[in-house]
Amino acid sequence: MSSGPTAFAAAPGAAYSESMLGRAVLFAGGLGAWTLLEYVIHGPLSHRFRTFVRPLHDVHHRDPHAVFTARAWLPLLAITLALIMFSGFHPATFFFLGVVGGFVGYEAVHYRIHFVHPRNQLETRLRIRHLAHHTCRPNAIFGVTSPLWDRVFGTEPAPADHEEMHVAVRDIPALTGPSNWKRAFTMYLPGR
Repeated sequence: MSSGPTAFAAAPGAAYSESMLGRAVLFAGGLGAWTLLEYVIHGPLSHRFRTFVRPLHDVHHRDPHAVFTARAWLPLLAITLALIMFSGFHPATFFFLGVVGGFVGYEAVHYRIHFVHPRNQLETRLRIRHLAHHTCRPNAIFGVTSPLWDRVFGTEPAPADHEEMHVAVRDIPALTGPSNWKRAFTMYLPGR
């Protein structure tokens, strides 16, 4: 009887383990894909070109309290549920769920950037970058949850400019008052 890798692969739980690992990798790939999608939505679709996204995004620049992309939630939920209903937990579903997880994470990070005082160095860096985008670099810094694609596509300010950005935004307090959170849950109700 062999005790090498083939014996492990033949064990009853091995297929399940490989399947779970594969699905975890697909989910992580979806999270990574979200960062590119976030960059494309925020950069080219919201700032560079006149698209259907631009007027929705302009609302947030005029009023940072409108922090949630509320109009996307219900359609995204419907698509996710339909995908699961019709495809089950097919491996591609896990990739899509990673993209959705990235979007949910983005919403949470974006809210914290505007409404909560940073608790750690990562939150501080993300807040400085995003508030600099709002105040002094509207045609740059499109990644909210990651600077990766700004670096790849040349929209990340030079390292020497980071101190200037920090000075420009460091005294901006966290927002107070309501966000558009409630609207996210009531906008689809009849009579609204």
